[in-house]
Amino acid sequence: MTLSPRVPDLAALDVMVSVARLGSMSAAGREHGLSQQAVSARIRAAERDIGLRVFHRTSSGVGLTPEGVPVLEWAESVLTAAETFATGVRSLLREESAQLTVAASMTVAEHLVPGWMVRMASRFPGVAAQMRLMNSTEVTQHVLDGRADLGFVEGPNVPPGLGVRVVATDELLVVVAPDHRWARSASVTVDELSATPLVQREPGSGTRTTYENTVRPTAPPLLELNSVTAIKSAVATADAPTVLSSLAVAADIRDGRLVRIDVENLTMPRQLRAVWNPETPMRGPRRDFLDIAAGG
Repeated sequence: MTLSPRVPDLAALDVMVSVARLGSMSAAGREHGLSQQAVSARIRAAERDIGLRVFHRTSSGVGLTPEGVPVLEWAESVLTAAETFATGVRSLLREESAQLTVAASMTVAEHLVPGWMVRMASRFPGVAAQMRLMNSTEVTQHVLDGRADLGFVEGPNVPPGLGVRVVATDELLVVVAPDHRWARSASVTVDELSATPLVQREPGSGTRTTYENTVRPTAPPLLELNSVTAIKSAVATADAPTVLSSLAVAADIRDGRLVRIDVENLTMPRQLRAVWNPETPMRGPRRDFLDIAAGG
């Protein structure tokens, strides 16, 4: 059987489906690790192959033409069939079962991923999902070299070549033990915070990177620890402040184990993001888990 020249390749069809689902070429580009110009070029090439105009521009992005509606339905069917084919071949070759490896940085791993994995198991009981906990720098390395199917990071810097999607937000808070001298102050200045040695996460942590990029501390860390639990314990015994995610300290602040310290004219909000290698199509368990993480 010879394919008609009017059938675009699978990569082009995958981009077309993403544009239709997201309503934006720039959003589809972020999902596939492509520039908006590259996505636009692929769409134009696919439309030339098909011989029909699939998309038209709208005030809020792009939409489907009347002819594009059935074309996208057929494209989704082709991609689903291709995924079924690939899964079947892998099964015959015994290369893999339905597995998903998720790498996540500390805050996401401790406070968000467990709930996502429960929902994944409920919706897709045939998928064996496992999580690996590491810092944000390690997450991106595992995703880039294929050791993880999907990653979740809290650091501000994502290497080029990765697909990225925001899945949640949090805020970094300065906290101390109840008997720390700052607990009796209305607030501290940014300069005072910058000059104070903190109990910190290890280098490569998204929390530490965000703090250092925002505050530009002049004092080195008092201690460097690689777990939130250890940091909370050290805050009490070392009589020192720390900076942690609002997700990680909400219960401690509520119950009085830690005190939040206001910093004059400073807030540290941040985005928690999913990352993936766009060279592997975003389909099957990866797509399902990403949709769950993003609230789908």
